[in-house]
Amino acid sequence: MLAVVPPSVLVLSGIVSVQVGAALADRLFTTVPPSAVTALRLWCAGLVLGLVGIRGAVRGVAGVARRRAWRDASVVVAFGLTLAVMNFSIYQSFARIPLGIAVTVEFLGPLGVAVASSRRLIDLIWVALAGAGVVLLAPVGSGHTAHGASALVGLAFALAAGLAWALYILLSRATGRAFPGTSGLTIAMVVAAVAITPVGAVTGGAVLLRPQVLATGLAIGLLSSVIPYSLELDVLRRVPARIFGIWMSLEPAVAALAGLVMLGQSLAAREWIAIGCVMVACAGAARGAAVPPPPPA
Repeated sequence: MLAVVPPSVLVLSGIVSVQVGAALADRLFTTVPPSAVTALRLWCAGLVLGLVGIRGAVRGVAGVARRRAWRDASVVVAFGLTLAVMNFSIYQSFARIPLGIAVTVEFLGPLGVAVASSRRLIDLIWVALAGAGVVLLAPVGSGHTAHGASALVGLAFALAAGLAWALYILLSRATGRAFPGTSGLTIAMVVAAVAITPVGAVTGGAVLLRPQVLATGLAIGLLSSVIPYSLELDVLRRVPARIFGIWMSLEPAVAALAGLVMLGQSLAAREWIAIGCVMVACAGAARGAAVPPPPPA
């Protein structure tokens, strides 16, 4: 069925799905702490992926044990821990700064990987443009950007999520080579959920067992992980990685729009210019990059 849908439509659908899921998570922060929402999302996504690909995941684990391929095991565990850090960090950022700003800073991770894999001098221009965008996002002046320490912490968490995203790109490739199909991602998602469970259980407590919270967590897991991953996996089979990377550069703008429409997070003109700078930098770097941005976390 997906084969008849243009790849550009699939990418845009995946981006919208991710950011709607992010906005739902942000809304849930009023009831459940961000760390607990992280655990909820990862467990829901892991269970859905597990139900779809349980046989592949079991075969993958059994194959590692049979071959005593401890290096493959360490790669998928590192992949899972990176997923946990990435999701935890970006949700901590969402709790402090608008979605559009957080996602824009997070995109520095894929940009760094794209530039590192290139030997073009023009990539220095993209780095400078992205740097200018980040400077414009610094919490100065009045309005929601002037919340002092809280805004700075939010930016720091977004940067941490970007660094984790860069590791995700590298580890996802290694996991894909070691495990067939989506089995590696399924195993990594469970590892991530287990890793974040202690802090999520302590901060969330019994509220995580409320039916409404569980239903919202399931929706977030589907929108933010399962649906976009499935769509983008199909796209990457049909278009060059650099084209995919350029399309993915729309994500910060969509995040800002989702924040505006669903959360009432208006941005100043300076912040829209900053988002535009990072988007152009990511699109420019993606044109010659050998490594595509990964599915969103």
